[in-house]
Amino acid sequence: MRVQITLVCTECGDRNYHTTKNKRNHPERLALKKYCPRLNKVTWHKESK
Repeated sequence: MRVQITLVCTECGDRNYHTTKNKRNHPERLALKKYCPRLNKVTWHKESK
């Protein structure tokens, strides 16, 4: 039931991280604060399609 997702930076649009999530427990889109190497700071990263 776990699927692999890609996290995209909301400020620059880079696809920086890959992770997994359980779609049954969390059907909504994931958003995490992660480090963006292009901007050299921590930004919000959201799940892409």
